Amino acid sequence: MRIGELAARTRVSVRSLRYYEEQGLLLSTRSAGGQRHYTQDDIERVVFIQRLYAAGVSSRTILELMPCRDAPSEENSDAALERMAEERERLSAHIEDLLNTRDALDGLMAAARADRDARQAAAA
Repeated sequence: MRIGELAARTRVSVRSLRYYEEQGLLLSTRSAGGQRHYTQDDIERVVFIQRLYAAGVSSRTILELMPCRDAPSEENSDAALERMAEERERLSAHIEDLLNTRDALDGLMAAARADRDARQAAAA
């Protein structure tokens, strides 16, 4: 399939797909006219890449993890497991920060509502 079809099927922009290819995350074959062609397997690969990006994983880290996904072996699995553990730890810390921020916002919202309610009661 051509790049436009892959973009449509994965809901990823053509620009992003070109970026993935520049970063070595996605490979294509080229037609005689230079058009990129992708396989059915590339749909799942792009979805996987998108999930990792959504979790805040960098393209460099994704590139380090792909050999474990593409051709599991003892050597690349051990290295990938170590890298994934580091990423998991980073994500857990980020989640904790997000939860703390959410809790702080909840407190601010409660204070703002209480203030609004007190002003409305005083005006009534």
